[in-house]
Amino acid sequence: MRLIALVAVLAASPAQAAGIERFEAFLRTTQSASAGFEQKVFDRGGKLVQESKGSFAFLRPGRFRWTYDSPVKQVIVGDGERVWIHDPDLNQVTVRRLSRALGSTPAALLAGSSQVREAFEFSDAGQRDGLEWLEAKPRERESGFERIRLGLSVSGVEAMELADHFGQTTVLRFSGVVRNPRLDTAQFRFQPPQGADVLGEP
Repeated sequence: MRLIALVAVLAASPAQAAGIERFEAFLRTTQSASAGFEQKVFDRGGKLVQESKGSFAFLRPGRFRWTYDSPVKQVIVGDGERVWIHDPDLNQVTVRRLSRALGSTPAALLAGSSQVREAFEFSDAGQRDGLEWLEAKPRERESGFERIRLGLSVSGVEAMELADHFGQTTVLRFSGVVRNPRLDTAQFRFQPPQGADVLGEP
């Protein structure tokens, strides 16, 4: 099954309220997941400016590991309280409290608890490219994104689109999704490497 088995989460009902209720049902029934992803970034004019691949896993509430393998390595870890972003090439770590970072990363949205309703305003976004879309607008003005959209097929989430404040759109496609696997909790802990510059909130 694809990530977020939203056959049972966002069913075919066009009613916005029903979609939100089913999304909340997903939050209650999907405790963990792992998958691979491909990411493409397009500029304001629709030109492809960046491509990357990686993998991720999450364990509710608020724990996740989002790893970019190519072309540049980066690891984003949510430990339930904070979000750590490690850039190995720069030997730099940025840290933010999870509550403030919730709207700035797709991993935080997928791994959030029922409190995501406090961080996002959800609405139905219609049909496109054979998918049903749900839109999540961060309530926090300082969020890294203006909106996040989830693209849904009959088998679950197929895509995410994230529109930022600079007019760029990040498109994610998921593959090899495993729902509710047993995960090693150690992967959701992060210790800054020795000598790394640590920026952000303590």
